[in-house]
Amino acid sequence: MFRKLTAVASSLVLTTGIGAWVAQGSDDDDPNNDGAIENGAIKDGASKDGRVEVVRVHDADGDRVGSVRMLEAGGAVHVDARLRSLEPGHHGFHVHETGVCDPDAADGPFTSAGGHYAGDGEDHGDHAGDLPSLLAMDDGNAQLSFATDRFTLDELRDDDGSAIMVHSGPDNYANIPDRYTSSSGETGPDEETLSAGDAGDRVACGAIGG
Repeated sequence: MFRKLTAVASSLVLTTGIGAWVAQGSDDDDPNNDGAIENGAIKDGASKDGRVEVVRVHDADGDRVGSVRMLEAGGAVHVDARLRSLEPGHHGFHVHETGVCDPDAADGPFTSAGGHYAGDGEDHGDHAGDLPSLLAMDDGNAQLSFATDRFTLDELRDDDGSAIMVHSGPDNYANIPDRYTSSSGETGPDEETLSAGDAGDRVACGAIGG
């Protein structure tokens, strides 16, 4: 069940800074010293005082495919994603509601993480866990930096945790106008679009808290 978020201003702000907290393809992602934001991205050595969460992301074979670092500062959570070994192209990128990344889950890889992290009654595109899409280059590497005030780190670290999820395909954010008609003759987005944006299979996951 989706957990209801407390009143948090809903905005998602893309930033242009990339930063150098992880060299492309490197596993050197442990924040050791105090730091903050530089050019819109998290500086190397950000503090471990609870303001930082480093999420190690693995694919369904158990191979490490990169990390996502989150720093809470200035009323927002600043996110830096550095991922590799992805299929070139756009990938849906979300926070899911449960911090369990089981590649052998009964309903498919990483379905153990539940649905999108969202408030009750919200459709996809408005979920607190809906993040900007990743764009993997021809070499499979993807980099993304942005800030959001739709959640706090404490909310992501609640009793059952949460998870970072990468999907196999692009995310349409449920943006299907009524003028389009589905194969069943119904107009507008179907249930899969409204819940997950037709982003396809879950190909990589990283657990938070729980």
